[in-house]
Amino acid sequence: MALLLNPCVFSVSNSRNITFSPPRARLKFSASAVKCSVKSGEAENTCAAIVWYKYDLRVDDHSGLIAAASQYRKVVPVYVFDHRIVSGFSDEMLELLLFALEDLRKLLKDKGSNLMIKFGSAERVIGQLVKEVNASSIFVEEEVEYELCRMLDSVKETLSTESFEGRNPEIVKCSTPFYDVKSLEDLPSSYNDFKKLKFPIVSTLLTPTLPGPPMDLFWGDLPTLDDLKKYIDDSSNVGNLKKEWISLKKFSAQSVLQGKKLNKLGESEIKERNLESSSYKTKQLRPEKSAFVTRQGKLVGGGASLVLNALAAYLRYLEGTARDEWQEVHDKQREAESREGASFHALFGSALLLGIISTRRVYYEAIKYETDRNGGFLSPFGYSTTTASAAIDTVSSMEWYRLLTLKVQKRKGDYYSVRTWRWNGHIIQYTVAGREGPPILLVHGFGAFLEHYRDNVNPIAEAGNRVWAITLLGFGKSEKPNIQYTELLWAELLRDFIIEVIGEPVHLVGNSIGGYFVAIIAGLWPALAKSVVLINSAGEIIPGYSALRYSKNRRTSGAAWLGARLLLVYLRFNIKNILKSIYPTKTDRADDKLIHEMLRASYDPGVTIVLESIFSFDLSLPLNYLLKEFGKILVIQGMKDPLCDSKTKLAMLREHCRGIVTKEIDAVHCPHDEQPNEVNSIILQWVVSIESEVSPVASSQ
Repeated sequence: MALLLNPCVFSVSNSRNITFSPPRARLKFSASAVKCSVKSGEAENTCAAIVWYKYDLRVDDHSGLIAAASQYRKVVPVYVFDHRIVSGFSDEMLELLLFALEDLRKLLKDKGSNLMIKFGSAERVIGQLVKEVNASSIFVEEEVEYELCRMLDSVKETLSTESFEGRNPEIVKCSTPFYDVKSLEDLPSSYNDFKKLKFPIVSTLLTPTLPGPPMDLFWGDLPTLDDLKKYIDDSSNVGNLKKEWISLKKFSAQSVLQGKKLNKLGESEIKERNLESSSYKTKQLRPEKSAFVTRQGKLVGGGASLVLNALAAYLRYLEGTARDEWQEVHDKQREAESREGASFHALFGSALLLGIISTRRVYYEAIKYETDRNGGFLSPFGYSTTTASAAIDTVSSMEWYRLLTLKVQKRKGDYYSVRTWRWNGHIIQYTVAGREGPPILLVHGFGAFLEHYRDNVNPIAEAGNRVWAITLLGFGKSEKPNIQYTELLWAELLRDFIIEVIGEPVHLVGNSIGGYFVAIIAGLWPALAKSVVLINSAGEIIPGYSALRYSKNRRTSGAAWLGARLLLVYLRFNIKNILKSIYPTKTDRADDKLIHEMLRASYDPGVTIVLESIFSFDLSLPLNYLLKEFGKILVIQGMKDPLCDSKTKLAMLREHCRGIVTKEIDAVHCPHDEQPNEVNSIILQWVVSIESEVSPVASSQ
């Protein structure tokens, strides 16, 4: 039986022609605002409840805290510095985390409670704390990320094997729903169908009255940033090679390219550029109530009050202000607005990831501003300010992908076991098959997804390999945020996936634009790649290329905006014919499942933003430049590819890329899906040859 609480009784539908009255008081129980799967029964007076904080660092609108406080006389909030949670954070995110925890502790103390700080594995920490406080329930936020789900399951399993006084403690998974969806079975897979159902937005929760904390507990101290970094480094339990890999994440692909360019400059030019690049580190005087609390000062953070104040400033951007901290937000906003609405996630995304404020709190703050601006009404023709639209669209989109991911995870009988990884806070889907053998990563092309390797993943794994296939950001069921999509961004995603998820050098296989991405990996971070397999790869061959002409600026043009929308309409009405043209000799490969998923994804929020990137692709870094020093390259080319002259391209690759092997296939642009058996055989032979350190003999085809 689920305990469903709601201190406020009102909810707002997706329709905009409504009036708005903010909730004012805690009134009664409801099924809308909180979902916690707990057993029915009387309040536990003699035992305690633990509220385990992870990515929900707030007091307001916190379902687990409310559920615990409503049932128990003793509530112990705790944050565990477990390396599985914090090791993937950048230095700036670690700073934001520490500021958020400091504020959370203060807010809990203001409510008569406290926040316990612990270090170590969650299994050990939670188990010891349960015994120390005689806890019968651990309230924790529901997760979608695979590794965190595993961690929760591991804690549950550990608790089940321990000996406790009375009954074993219960893990209570709570959620703070955005939409009032009663069951995931009610959730359509298409966002277009989802919008038609007009699920209401759930109201926010007021801060509960908390019981005083047990006085005989040691609550722990917050670490400094340097101490936290040292703890992460010591507890990660990885070798020096992996530590060097992790350091690769600190440098963007653009900076690596810039470094290659600087190597060609004179000493005086290098010094001048270093002075320019280091100037941003000079800490400027910030307003007293600044929400940009980190050393870099790029992200909104601190505590809930600072974030909400910054949100108020963001929403009122068009009004101007005399308040210094609001003016600072407006200045940062202009810098981050790479395209319309992109500044909201750029500034507030990290605060939302840490849960300093909830997504539905953002929604209601934006709605309240809209109604105040429009005399108490919401226009049926759209939001009156672009900032309110950006905030609402962002949190609505985030919740859609969270729900979609939960539905995929709960679905049974799929051919693939789909997992979720978060990259820069965004949901990324992937699958893995095989328990031993060489690691292989399969990367799809533009508009595709991991299922495009439907007949490659398991056969290659069953031949004695470990195989990963990923759905890149912006495609399939992975998230499609409002950001600038570039080749280097996707390459950085793959770099981080290899470091964080795979954890060792990998054989990289890429089709179409995915081939270009893996070539970038091999060119900029060769330590991550054992070999490269290009299947009808995008990218040119330019003899004698040496200058770096890569452009960083990708501002969206009006032509790209219009072109993306026209292209989307064309694709939706012609997707079946387009797919069949890709498989002219095997039209059965363009089956209903492939067509349905491509059509489904075309309605996802953010898809037009991804399509806009087509009009700003910069493939000016040629394949021969990226791969000139790599040496372990296999090219599988469908010779009937209508997108290029296959014979000429192969001849150029053989001439200008060292250590290349080429294989010609009687196929079009996606040989791995059109001729999977033949392609699988070629990849398997290639991997064996590389693993055995036998130099493959170049094909004479």
